[in-house]
Amino acid sequence: MSVNHIKPYKDSDKGKKEQVAQMFDNISENYDGLNRVISFGIDVKWRKKVVAIVGKNNPKKILDIATGTGDLAMMMANLQPEKIIGLDISAGMLAVGKQKIAKANLTNTIEMMVGDSENMPFEDDTFDAITVSFGVRNFANLDKGLQEIRRVLKPGGTFVVLETSVPTKFPYKQGYKFHTSVILPIVGKLFSKDKVAYSYLSESANSFPFGEKFNNILLKNGFNTATNKPVTFGVATIYTATK
Repeated sequence: MSVNHIKPYKDSDKGKKEQVAQMFDNISENYDGLNRVISFGIDVKWRKKVVAIVGKNNPKKILDIATGTGDLAMMMANLQPEKIIGLDISAGMLAVGKQKIAKANLTNTIEMMVGDSENMPFEDDTFDAITVSFGVRNFANLDKGLQEIRRVLKPGGTFVVLETSVPTKFPYKQGYKFHTSVILPIVGKLFSKDKVAYSYLSESANSFPFGEKFNNILLKNGFNTATNKPVTFGVATIYTATK
């Protein structure tokens, strides 16, 4: 099954987009804490690598898609851009993010906005850099989302994706499978009021086209170059593309 067809709520008539928004609204209050526990805090290290890649071109305008509670957007504020826009389909996640941003005195730099990555309210060639961390697998239409990202990215701009991938080597492959199919849903059920959310997150992670497959999808959708760098034994991958 393609990642476009995997939805959080199997018995719901709503489309993937609406279901993903509902799911993240439901888990927004305890998402940050659970994320740290589930990833053993390694996700912070991965995001630092993304910030380093983005910072190479000294971007003035940055768009962070599927920004969630704004973790990556806040880290990129250290690059001192003129503006960062954090876009997300979930108002619940953004509400948590806005509190964090206010607390860190970053309200002038970071603007949080409810929006759909497949139909963005921005002009062509607006952003010097665009990032998505753990969000592309939630796109209802992956190709459409990537084409829209390319549209609003400036020529010469950098697009960086941080996404889960599946380790291919023993014993990491087996350990990852156990962690995502057994541990993650159990933790989700124990600590989240939305019982299916973490099952969906692991299912969508396991079916996402990673490595060269995703590089090829980026190229197919008009990006000039696409490279991938696995991190932490391949449990996640950082993709860098240019327009």
